[in-house]
Amino acid sequence: MNGTPRPLDELTRRSAQWLARSAAVAERHTAAVVADPFDRAAWEDVHAQSAALRELAAELAARHPGTRHPGARHPGDLTDDLLADVFLAAYLPAPRLREPAAMAPSHRVNHRIVTALTDAPEFAALHRETAGDPYAAALAVLAQAPAVRALLDRTREARERTGEADRAGRAAADAATAVAETVRQAAGAAGEDGSVPAPAADAVRRAIEAAEAAEAAARRESRAAAQALTAALPGVRATARRATATAAEAVRQEAALMRAWGVGSGELRRMPFGERARLAERLRGGRLARWAELIGRFRQMADGERARKVENATGELVGVTLGDDLSRVLPSELAALGVPALRAVFASRYAAGELMLYDNRGEQSTGRGAVIACVDTSHSMYAEGPGGITREAWSKACALALLDQARRAGRDFVGILFSAADKLRVHRFPADRPATVTDVLDFAETFLGGGTDFQRPLSTAAGILEQEYDDTSRMRGDIVLITDDACEVTETWT
Repeated sequence: MNGTPRPLDELTRRSAQWLARSAAVAERHTAAVVADPFDRAAWEDVHAQSAALRELAAELAARHPGTRHPGARHPGDLTDDLLADVFLAAYLPAPRLREPAAMAPSHRVNHRIVTALTDAPEFAALHRETAGDPYAAALAVLAQAPAVRALLDRTREARERTGEADRAGRAAADAATAVAETVRQAAGAAGEDGSVPAPAADAVRRAIEAAEAAEAAARRESRAAAQALTAALPGVRATARRATATAAEAVRQEAALMRAWGVGSGELRRMPFGERARLAERLRGGRLARWAELIGRFRQMADGERARKVENATGELVGVTLGDDLSRVLPSELAALGVPALRAVFASRYAAGELMLYDNRGEQSTGRGAVIACVDTSHSMYAEGPGGITREAWSKACALALLDQARRAGRDFVGILFSAADKLRVHRFPADRPATVTDVLDFAETFLGGGTDFQRPLSTAAGILEQEYDDTSRMRGDIVLITDDACEVTETWT
């Protein structure tokens, strides 16, 4: 073939497939989850604020040196990209994964891992708690960290094979680019009749042969990588399912812990990341962290009781009266209508308003003054009762339930913690100001210790109600004494 001119259109036809392949390789991605820049900014923001996430990323990068893919749209370390994908799968309202063929070979292991996580039956329960909540999604990533480590260990061979496939693919892309360059040079050297000089044509031929060899090597490496991924798949699925279940439980427990302390999901999502992390750490490590479920049950029970019980509600039967309300007339009066001779008597009594009726009373408010809970925090309250629950936990749970009821009724709440006569703390929660979770925790976690004296806390409570009446004329306040003991009081005080 040397010395023989070749038509340019023939060379162009032979090189066309390499030009297309070069463009296709450049479109490969390193992110398994499809996300826009705003969603990725959420991950970057969380990553910047969470020291635990940064430590995890550094550990994984050191343990599993990553692969960078220069041809990808978003080049990045393999382990960093994996953590971002795990976060986005939990965070996005409707996560969508790319097609495996669109992924860079070096990152197809990530695709398999994220697919296994999102396909787990437990993922739906996890996603209900984390969708749209960057903090909860970050918590899910941290909860899955042990499994992510195990998955990266399990897929080490597959990652090595996909790394080889990635390098072979880039070599094929470089060879394809070389074909394009030699064709461009040949086109510049072509004559008016479209013939290409022999040296230029030979250069195109050699470039095409090199591209064919590189393509064959890339196909071999790709098959080997696919086999390695398939071999690792069963273990990946089992580990991913356990990881998703663990993350779902961790996120659920933290959400339950927040709810037990009166922090709603809306308030949590508005809370800055750092503040929320500090609050969660305090709740998990506080004196009453073990009894969060008990406290939550008390508060829910009291809320249900308040919704069910009112004084003198409409429809409550309290006796018999006289009147002309036919909706409340006694059956014995209605029976008179069935006797023709008594119908005139019924009509007469109806006109005079003298029919016998059920007497119902309407709803009345049960109290508008403050609710004051005097809570014993002497040494004996630290003892454990049935089920291993301390008396302090029971008393604080009850007091917090009273706080909730006061808030819902628009009433002030005052928590008086007492023990010996010289130990007393007063925590005020006015109805016209929000009860912050920090203030509630300060009240709930304070424990004074010492002996027991009733006179000072009860006198303080009575004084608060008296002052309230003098200032606002509010009446019918409530004082609740929560204690496990008895103490002597003076006759004068009594």
